Amino acid sequence: MNVQSSTLKDDETGEPFHVQQAAQIRAFRAAWKEAGHTREPRVSVSRSIFALVDDRDRAYFGHSSVEADQVGFIDEKTRAIFGRSYAAEPHILVQQLKKDEAIAEADTLLLTVPNQLGVSYNVHIMEAILTHVAPALGWR
Repeated sequence: MNVQSSTLKDDETGEPFHVQQAAQIRAFRAAWKEAGHTREPRVSVSRSIFALVDDRDRAYFGHSSVEADQVGFIDEKTRAIFGRSYAAEPHILVQQLKKDEAIAEADTLLLTVPNQLGVSYNVHIMEAILTHVAPALGWR
């Protein structure tokens, strides 16, 4: 068994999403070990990350005023938190992503892409991350 944690969860502490998600990952790993499992489980998290490297990127994602988590209610009693998207010039993204505690705790980062923009633009998004962001973070 492995775990994939998405970008939506109950807002249990009021802390930023990535801090709460990192705590969940640590709790999962501790419970796994306490249960006596001998292998290490893999944990993945997902993020929407857009490196602004050309005019298309800036047109699609460069004007976002939302650079924070979003909080809302799933029902009248359940406060939920939705993790932010990242969209910035590559050198800024590197600094922002270094601060994401859940990405640091995870084994794998899944990129959430906007499929409505088509395959070739999504290939561009992934290539921009792989070329301009991943090397600076030591991602492989």
